[in-house]
Amino acid sequence: MTDNEEQPDSLCRDCLHVWNAAQEEGPPGAAGTCPACRSRRIKSHPELHRLGIAHIDCDAFYASVEKRDDPSLRDKPVIVGGGRRGVVSAACYVARMYGVRSAMPMFKALQSCPDAVVIRPNMEKYAAAGRQIRAMMREVTPLVQPISIDEAFLDLTGTESAHRSSPATTLARLVLRIETEIGVTASIGLSYNKFLAKVASDLDKPRGFAVIGNAEAVDFLSDKPVKMIWGVGKALERKLHQDGIATIGQIRDVDPKSLMRRYGSMGERLYNFSRGIDNRRVDPDSETKSISAETTFEEDIADFQALAQILWPLCETVSRRLKKAELSAGSVHLKLRTADFKILTRSRKLGNPTQMAEILFRQGLDLLEKEADGRQYRLLGIGGADLGAADEADIPDLADPDRDKAAKLERVMDEIREKLGRKAVQKGRSL
Repeated sequence: MTDNEEQPDSLCRDCLHVWNAAQEEGPPGAAGTCPACRSRRIKSHPELHRLGIAHIDCDAFYASVEKRDDPSLRDKPVIVGGGRRGVVSAACYVARMYGVRSAMPMFKALQSCPDAVVIRPNMEKYAAAGRQIRAMMREVTPLVQPISIDEAFLDLTGTESAHRSSPATTLARLVLRIETEIGVTASIGLSYNKFLAKVASDLDKPRGFAVIGNAEAVDFLSDKPVKMIWGVGKALERKLHQDGIATIGQIRDVDPKSLMRRYGSMGERLYNFSRGIDNRRVDPDSETKSISAETTFEEDIADFQALAQILWPLCETVSRRLKKAELSAGSVHLKLRTADFKILTRSRKLGNPTQMAEILFRQGLDLLEKEADGRQYRLLGIGGADLGAADEADIPDLADPDRDKAAKLERVMDEIREKLGRKAVQKGRSL
């Protein structure tokens, strides 16, 4: 580095010591170590203390929670999923070394890693840990936008005086606290916008801290695959490849009007993201788009009545989640996975928003009946979308007295369950 080049700021992720090589007083540590504690977990970057948009993503979250609760699993390959006939919900990093990945069919995962410990998901336990982590995030900034149970965007711009530290140091302190108090690890991506922060958080897992600054963003993106852009799925990736576009840098060679014509509204995102531009703000009030529940079967099922019996408790789960979130569903979505792993989705707009399991079930059953044509299915899911406020749900309708009767009955059941427990009263189809 020449005298004219900027010396990178450095941060120790273990003791949180901050220094600059050009300004450090006292005896320096060995190369690549913290001068205060000699740790090698150092993050250095010229823009380290000038960036404020972050993405925090817990590492193999479900599996990490399971290892936290059973220390004997610490060094073993752990797969969280739905049994031999299910799919992988999460895999620890030991299992990933054998090629196990999320959403992989369980039989393939066990072929790759036959010694893996398979654990059925415990969503209530994971959700509890996720809520604790989110509360910690909100202690450092009110601008937290959750993306899932174990990841979120944070905007720490302007928080230096409140925490007496830069956003980078505050983030390092936060993940140390998550690791100490919750017992799981997390990775940090830090940049000047959400797109690049999300990209960065995937670069250095697990226990990572990656930074993408203004000065390097465009060059960094140039040779990266187009699938790195948020919103580019397999279908769009194929279309881009067919058009001779394989890297993000190649997108910048295409006229923006051509991008819009060819790829619609996604064309604008391709244009901006390829240049490191993302003007979306971190929105703590970002709306949940859907609430759903699904299950994978131990054996493939074709029989309509058998599928209907499985559908009902899923509808009860979705209903319970809608009520807890104080939301209503304006449409119902059915999801099926065939024996050969093809996904089918069907949806229906509701005349009136609902929170009621009975109404979700009636609509879902109607959608299901049209697909129960002899095909074998391995997964069934139901969800509510077009979400609105709870007070919009299940308004009395003189034209549909049966609906009102069902809604009143369900509210009474909810009150009993609230007092006596979830299984205190059930409908006959639950038995």
